[in-house]
Formats: sequence, C-alpha cells, structure tokens
Amino acid sequence: FRSLRCLCACTGIDNIAEAITLLELNNWDLVAAINGVIPQENGILQSMYGPLSHSEAADAAAGGAVPPPSSSSSSSSPPSSSASAFCPLNSSSRHIVERQPRMLNFRVEYRQRTVELVLEEGSTVGEIKQILETELGVPVSKMQLKGWKSGDVSDSTVLRSLHLPKNNSLYVLTPDIAPTASTSKNSALQESLNQNFLLVISHRETQRDYNLNFPGSRTIQEVKRNVSDLTNIPVRHQQWEGWPASASDDSMTLALSGISYPCHHLSVCRRSSPANAQEPTEECADVHMISDSEGDDYEDASEFGVDDTEMFGMGSSSCRKSPMMPENSENEADALLHFTAEFSSRYGETHPMFFIGSLEAASQEAFYGKARDRKLLAIYLHNDDSVLSNVFCSQMMCADSIVSYLSQNFITWAWDVTKEANKARLLTMCTRHFGSVVAQTIRTYKTDQFPLLLIVMGKRTSNEVLNVIQGNTTVDELMMRLMGAMEIFTAQQQEDIKDEDEREAREMVKREQDEAYRLSLEADRKKREAQEREEAEQVRLEQMRKEQEEEKEAIRLSLEQALPPEPNEESGEQISKLRIRTPSGEFLERRFLGSCKLQVLFDFVASKGYPFDEFKLLTTFPRRNITQLEPGSTLLEAKLFPQETLFLEAKE
Repeated sequence: FRSLRCLCACTGIDNIAEAITLLELNNWDLVAAINGVIPQENGILQSMYGPLSHSEAADAAAGGAVPPPSSSSSSSSPPSSSASAFCPLNSSSRHIVERQPRMLNFRVEYRQRTVELVLEEGSTVGEIKQILETELGVPVSKMQLKGWKSGDVSDSTVLRSLHLPKNNSLYVLTPDIAPTASTSKNSALQESLNQNFLLVISHRETQRDYNLNFPGSRTIQEVKRNVSDLTNIPVRHQQWEGWPASASDDSMTLALSGISYPCHHLSVCRRSSPANAQEPTEECADVHMISDSEGDDYEDASEFGVDDTEMFGMGSSSCRKSPMMPENSENEADALLHFTAEFSSRYGETHPMFFIGSLEAASQEAFYGKARDRKLLAIYLHNDDSVLSNVFCSQMMCADSIVSYLSQNFITWAWDVTKEANKARLLTMCTRHFGSVVAQTIRTYKTDQFPLLLIVMGKRTSNEVLNVIQGNTTVDELMMRLMGAMEIFTAQQQEDIKDEDEREAREMVKREQDEAYRLSLEADRKKREAQEREEAEQVRLEQMRKEQEEEKEAIRLSLEQALPPEPNEESGEQISKLRIRTPSGEFLERRFLGSCKLQVLFDFVASKGYPFDEFKLLTTFPRRNITQLEPGSTLLEAKLFPQETLFLEAKE
C-alpha cells in the first residue's frame, strides 16, 4: 500500500484503479511510475529537484511536498494526516504539473531498421504511422503497427487512452510488401512473431501444469499477467524458472526472448517475502493484493480512511458469486435464462447469444432444417471451480470477433456443470441426443480443464463432435479452431445442399408426373362419365321414342277401329270420294258419306300415321286448309263432294 499511497501523493491521482494500473504497467516500480506521470524532460519536479528516488517519494507522501536537495528534514512541512495524503500538492503546483505534456518514448523496429520516437501522450496512433512513413518509406495503408499491450488499435486512438508507460517497444509488419534479400533476417523475425508458442507452465505450489498458447508477438509481461489470473500470484510476487538469459526485459516479445519453439517449459511460484505472512489467507480470483516490488511491510488501508474492500471497488460479496445456474432447475429454458443473466452480470452484455431452450430444441434448430439453414451447435460448459473460467469468459467468449463469428455460424447452447446435479443432468441429455461416447468424453475432463466448448455437427445418421476446445487457449487459437470446424461443416453442408437439391428435383419430377397422371385419370373419368351420360340419354330418348311410337300406334289403331265402315258406291246415299296425297307421294283413297263429319276425315288421316296436330290437310285449287274448318262440319258443307283431291303437309 505504501507504493500506492506514494504514487497518489506525488502525482495527485485520485482514482485508485488508475494508480494501480500505472504501477502494474511499470512492474510496480514506484520511481518509474512517478516519472512516467511527471516526465523528467518537462516535469516541474525534475527541473526543480531532480529525479525522485524511492526514499524521496516516500518522504513526499509523508510530508506533502518534495524537498529540494539543500533543504533539511527540519525545514520540510510537518506530516499531513492520512486523509490529506492523496492531495499533498497545492492547487497551483498541480496546475503547473498538469499543464506540462507527458512525453512517451517509442522504439519501433522494422526489418533491419530501428526508429526512436518521442511524442506527447495527446498524439494519436495515426501520427506515429505518418512519422514512420517518412522515416521508413512505407505507406501508411500497407503498415501494421504491432506490440500494443491492449491489442490492435485504430489510427484515431489517442495514446493517453492506452495508459502507456514512458518507454514502449513496437514493431512494423508489412505483409503486402515482399522482403528483399537484405531483409531475410527480419523476415524470419516477422515469421516468428506470427508463430504460436506453447508454454508449459508448472505451478510448483499446487503441483498443477498449464498448457498455454501465445503468439510470438505477445510480451513476457503479458504472459505473466495471464499467469497471474490463473494462479492468483500477482506479477510482482512471481518467481520464475526457465526463462532464457536473453529474456531480461519483460517488454520483450516471446519471439525475441530466446525461448524454445514450438514448446517451452517454465515454472512459477510465489516469491517468499516477510510480508506474505500478513496477506489474507483467502483471495478473490479477480483481485490482486497490492504491495510494492521492494517487499515493504503492508500498511493498513484504514490510513486512507476507507475499508480494504472499498479501496478496490468491491466488497466481500463480490468474491462469493452467485451460481451461473440454479441447481435442480425443472425447466431448462428457465435455467438458461438465469445463466444468460448471470453471464451478462459478470462479463458484460457483449457475449454470444445463448439459445434459450432444451438441448433437444437447440439440436433441432441447428441440424434439422433445410440444408442451407443448418448451423453448427456450440455447447459451452461452464465450471466456476476452474481457475480458467474467468479468463476464458472475459477474454475469449466476450471478444467481439468470437461473438460475431458464433452468432453468424453457430447455435450456441450453454450449461453450468459446477454442481454435480447439473453435471449429471447434462450427461443424461448428451447420452440421449449424442450417444454415450460424448458423455464419456465430458467425464474424462478434469475441473481445471474447464470451461469446454464442444463443436457438434449434425449428420444423416448421427451427430458428430468435431472439436472440444478447452479453457487454456487464446482468442486467435479459438478463432482458428472455430474456422476449422466451419470449413468441415461447409464442405458437408455443400454435399447436403447438393443431395437435397437433387432429391427435391426428383420429388418435383415425381410430383409433376403424379399430377399429370392424376389429370389424365380425371380426364378419362370425365370422358367416361360423359360417354355414359350420352349413352344413357340415347337409351332414354330411344325409350321415349318407342313409347311415343307405341302411343301413336295405339292411338292410330283406336282411331282406325273407331272409323265408320267405308260405304258402297251402290248405296243410294251421297258418297264423297276423296283422294289424299301424302308427303311421301303416295295416295290414300276412301269413300265417305257426304253427311260425315270432317272429324271422321281427320281420324282417317291420323289412322294412316298423320295425326291432326302434326299435319294439315289442304285442297289443291283453290288452296284451302281443311284442318282449320270446324271438325263438326260435314263433307258437303266443306264442299268436298262428290270427289276431291287433297294433300297432306307437315305443320311448321
């Protein structure tokens, strides 16, 4: 705590987190941290009193000002209270210091050249690239500036926002510019920067080995910070064995450190120090206890007027995190909702979109749609008892590139196996949906190998686990393994799409044939029905015709039988002899009594097949229509006596 208090007192920094960050960036070197904030080139303290030593910094924190070299301890102001230790400088002094721009030193390497730069912290990354363009002759558009501790940054990023130490090492990559013969050595360096190194780190105190993959561009300092997250040993308390003699600077990249490729073995333990006896026996995984690198005695944080937990922005309740998933939850969807809410609470809203529902529903969504809509299934298995969980979730699962790639190409389903009941339930689900092999595979992994990310691909007969990604990985390696699984899936998907298109084409042809056959049957049926109706109609008409003919014949016979007998010519009565021409040209002849009614004539004609309602009876000259006369008139009255020739004509 003394280093923290000294830094706050000498620089006027009120934000404890910012002060801790500055100390960690300078490997808890108090003098370097103070001179990084108040640079020697422009700082008022340097121009007046010279660089600060550890003892002078401590005196400044206790006395509230930095004494000049000629002044005695008695002339310094009396010690201020702990409450005022954060702001020992008066307002005018702070104003003068704050007006001075902080200068940053950069050592930039490119192939066989090295460029030294000094810029104000208010400059941007783009301004560095413009200067390098002039110095190296490399266009900004083809330049990649690497070595930033916070990862890749944009050209508009202000250096102040990166919280850089005073001295920084960077390197330039130009993948679009082919190296010349004179730069072959530097090309090998660039290649080594892009290689992945496997560090097998043995934690001697817990007898546990960690297999960690890092790119060659990662610095030794960054490796130590990641190991700090895994082992809960702060960087300043780490004691290492196995680093080569050339790895003397923590800002050095792994590619330049001289470690073995592709695998290098290291060991780490906590540095023995008298102050360790005063450290708390239990530490939260996310909090590092603060101490300077010289091993000074710890001081009670109550001197600052705050509680220990308040100093670090969290209470003891932060250490006892609520479970990611309730135990023995009856509904899987409710359990996943709780998991998503807790994940967001711990690691932020930027994370993969977890599928809310059962594992069976997630499998249906991923595997059993159309081939073009299918996706891979990513099953994330979380375990709070693993030291890798926080690092994996915060750095891998919440990385923008990973979140975007998972959202576009995967259905992501999650489960918490911290509790044995939840783990047993998961194994049952995996056995039911993926078979006993997957469940047995999950059983083989130990707690410290979690979290796991299972990549599952659906196949025609069974589901296949393409990859099992453990928690001790990097963002780049995770992305490469996801992309590798995606390549396998894409090849299989193209085959499935081709098969599905061919199957749909066959089914389309079959449907068209079935439809044509159905239409043909329908046409034949309609034709047959029409023919049957026509035949039935013909039969009906024929039957009606026969009935009509029979009826006519019956009428004709009845009329013929009802006719009076034909009179003889020798009878003394008036006889009329009529000759009737039919439409066929034949003649009907008969004698009638002159007193016979015209109706008898009409009945005679009808008895010969020419009914009264269908034919009319006409005289030749003058032309008269006899059928229009009164049937009750006699032949004499109709002037059809003694003889007459008539003809029949069909009525219109």
